[in-house]
Amino acid sequence: MRTTMLRKTALTIAAAAATAGGIAGPAIAAHAAPGVQTAAVADRKPNDERQLDVRYEAQPNFYYCGPAAARNALSVQGKNIDMDAMAKEMGTTEAGTNSINDITPILNKETGQNVYKSVEISTPKADPKQTDKLRDDITTTIDNGRAVVANIAGTTTDTNGTTHSFEGGHYISVVGYRDNGNTVKIADSANPDTASYWITTTNLANWIATRGYTATS
Repeated sequence: MRTTMLRKTALTIAAAAATAGGIAGPAIAAHAAPGVQTAAVADRKPNDERQLDVRYEAQPNFYYCGPAAARNALSVQGKNIDMDAMAKEMGTTEAGTNSINDITPILNKETGQNVYKSVEISTPKADPKQTDKLRDDITTTIDNGRAVVANIAGTTTDTNGTTHSFEGGHYISVVGYRDNGNTVKIADSANPDTASYWITTTNLANWIATRGYTATS
């Protein structure tokens, strides 16, 4: 059956087991106290690299990837929103968070500005135009001190050759870029042992394919 952006996107138990070490209970990484409630400026590194300061927290169960990804995304602006509260607003159940359209309103509400918009990649594989738009959306959003949230499904490989598999669907945050946006940094709530990694934008676009992401314009 063709997957769409409106498909249920639970991180299934089987998919969780397929990740490095799986998700073993409510593992939560330490994070700093929240700072001021303003958008951070992306930290510029050498070679056109920019990274946002993420106060990372792992998801406490297999179906909270949507609230966790939103929480990690908002943390770059110094916000520390309770995952349970966001899950309730998103309509998250043990079947997961339904679509990226349930994430976008929460990000806009918590930032106090109507700047996030959902973008669908409806095709089974992203084409060059869709990949270019994703790259532009990521660099613009991060340059504005905000993170992108993406709804992904399937298996991909990061720049270190590590495989990340979420056949049942998953949500991640995009919190940095380098190489003119051709490579992006992921904050992944599934497992604190693989909390962050770099991936090519082409691989990310194909990982998002049939689903969607939310970014600022």
